[in-house]
Amino acid sequence: MTVEQTIPVVNLADYDSDDPEVREAFVKKFGEGLNDLGFVAVEGHGVPQELIDRNYELFEEFFALDEETKGKYEQPDSGRQRGYTPFGMEHAKDNEKPDLKEFWHVGREFDADSPLAKRMPQNVWPDELPAFRDNTLALYDALEASAHKMLAAISEYLGQPKDFIPSKAQDGNSIIRIIHYPVCDGFDEPGQMRAAEHEDINLITLLPAATDSGLEILTRDGEWLPVPSLEGQLIVDTGDMMKRLTNDVIPATTHRVVNPEGEPEPRYSMPFFVHPHPDASLEVIADCVPEGEEPKYEPTTADEYLQERLRAIGVA
Repeated sequence: MTVEQTIPVVNLADYDSDDPEVREAFVKKFGEGLNDLGFVAVEGHGVPQELIDRNYELFEEFFALDEETKGKYEQPDSGRQRGYTPFGMEHAKDNEKPDLKEFWHVGREFDADSPLAKRMPQNVWPDELPAFRDNTLALYDALEASAHKMLAAISEYLGQPKDFIPSKAQDGNSIIRIIHYPVCDGFDEPGQMRAAEHEDINLITLLPAATDSGLEILTRDGEWLPVPSLEGQLIVDTGDMMKRLTNDVIPATTHRVVNPEGEPEPRYSMPFFVHPHPDASLEVIADCVPEGEEPKYEPTTADEYLQERLRAIGVA
């Protein structure tokens, strides 16, 4: 049986079209989809499927290692922004019950003489999987290239120069989070699930097809809408930093990952969280403030807001 996508679907290749009408139609549909639902499915994104598959295989090997081995790569002093975070550590904001997941963070690599090398956490790499580093960084680069095109399209949708938001994400603290949702007894605990309802922290998130469905988004009507995981698509959503920057013109949509029905299987997913440069301003775009009104949010920097949110979810 063919599964159909439940959210708007766009093709990023249209943004590269030589035909102005095709390009403008993409910007409009992409922007309106984010404005309406906060979630859009993107095809033609340029991230090779074989690269996605290879990373899933490597991380399945990593998460199968024993707890002592995985624990060597935990980095609590950096707010667990890199390396391994154990099962049951993170919880959604305003929800004290931990999510039923473990995960690994990979961030940007800097030359040793870069000023940002001293400010951002350094990646750690598991000795047990030599192919891990090259394959994961290749995926990082491919996702980032795709993300910057999407940020340019959002800038245009908002009536800004196309490099307005991409420039904020230049050398940003973006991360891939590779998540393992194991089969566990916690499924029986009321109110506890693989990922409780939450909004993302960052500008936008790119989610390659997970190994199983389970993602649901909260519509403006207050209904939970399942979003299927379909190979070849990136599920793209906007986070709280985009919400602040745009004065809620582009919202951050609440979403969750529900526990499986029937015979449960492990689930793996690899969201790419696109963050600004740590010093980037999240001051509201003036054009997003209606005449005669004040901005809904006070100015802050990306790093100040990130640290606040990391404390709120229990990892810093």
